[in-house]
Amino acid sequence: MSESRAPASLPRQMVSKVPEVTIWFWIIKILCTTVGESLADWINMALGVGLLATALIFTVVMAIVLTVQMRLRRYLPAPYWLTVVVLSVTGTLYTDILTDQLGVPLAVSSSIFAVVLAVVFGIWYARERTLSIHSITTTPREAFYWLAILVTFALGTAVGDWTLELTGWGPGWSILLPLALIAIVAGLWRLGGNPVLTFWIAYILTRPLGANIGDWLGLPQTDGGLGLGTLVTSLIFLAAILATVIYLSVSKVDVTERASSRNQPPNTPARRRSALVALGVVAVATIGLLTFINSLPHTSALADEAAAPTCSVGGPELTQDQAKAAAQAHFPADIMTELGSITNDIAGLVGQGDQTTAAARATDLETVWDDNQDALNGADCQAWSFIDKQIDPVLTSVRSSHPDEATKQQALQALQATLGA
Repeated sequence: MSESRAPASLPRQMVSKVPEVTIWFWIIKILCTTVGESLADWINMALGVGLLATALIFTVVMAIVLTVQMRLRRYLPAPYWLTVVVLSVTGTLYTDILTDQLGVPLAVSSSIFAVVLAVVFGIWYARERTLSIHSITTTPREAFYWLAILVTFALGTAVGDWTLELTGWGPGWSILLPLALIAIVAGLWRLGGNPVLTFWIAYILTRPLGANIGDWLGLPQTDGGLGLGTLVTSLIFLAAILATVIYLSVSKVDVTERASSRNQPPNTPARRRSALVALGVVAVATIGLLTFINSLPHTSALADEAAAPTCSVGGPELTQDQAKAAAQAHFPADIMTELGSITNDIAGLVGQGDQTTAAARATDLETVWDDNQDALNGADCQAWSFIDKQIDPVLTSVRSSHPDEATKQQALQALQATLGA
């Protein structure tokens, strides 16, 4: 989908700094989004850098690439799409910090980023009287543009994760909803919908689509994925981005000044109003669908929490000895053995100073625990809750780039004691 042009009366201080919105634009945008999800996970967890350290690194990288990009006087594919990739990773990390580090619910973080994006758009429009990306011909407009892009990545991450939390969909099925919504928005644009509005809605929706594709490719087959891993997924999509950028650099099919406007859809006030009503109907229908699926029993984390209130309010919290006895009595012995073995491995690697391998085994611990969550929670939700609270500090401290050794040892010893490892 494309956008309407900026008014001819606007002074053009620079050649347009963004590409023409063609099919290539959307293909490479989804590729960048998938890299943002998989690369952030690989650096944070597989390498054991830690969430905060990874976010700090990419914030610095983002500042550098933005400086390079904004010093250019015209659109060049390589620096432009490198900036998009870096902003994709950085926006993902900011959302993960709110969710995983600060414990902010996804509903709240989605609302926060939605408000921030609305404020950015409001100030941008009040100052420049347009939100069209074809008007990015001045430094202030480009600054607003990249700020909006960063927030859309953070918002798309939060909304996408919130949708998965509400529905409990697997990585394959989770691709269908954002894909269907993008197709609907594209259809409404073709029928004469507001090109600026449909562009930004589609831009936000590509974030959960790309992230879900990354999860589907990278997650183990036991989790419904294809088992490629985050590193392989990142390398595949980075290679695809590089090939696409080379093609665009040579062909220049995405250069705005060379692109033809013959395929612009009809755009009248009546068509724009009709498309706006249709978008409202689609939004209401989507909210209704998610609400209905969330109300089904045992289909989501939220539903499971609502169905088992005794875990949080049903009596006093278990002691460590009680939790250990309950887990040994109710949890499958093979799962307890596997969890204990992994925890012992982590403790041994930490003692040897092998932080990288310890962080990788921490990911194994998280995977085994999450894979068996439904079975263990159903067997004894209070024991599950107790151990779940012990696993979190182990994961956080082992993955931290600058861990507190005393805290890490204490967390590992407590978990070993409960698991009988």
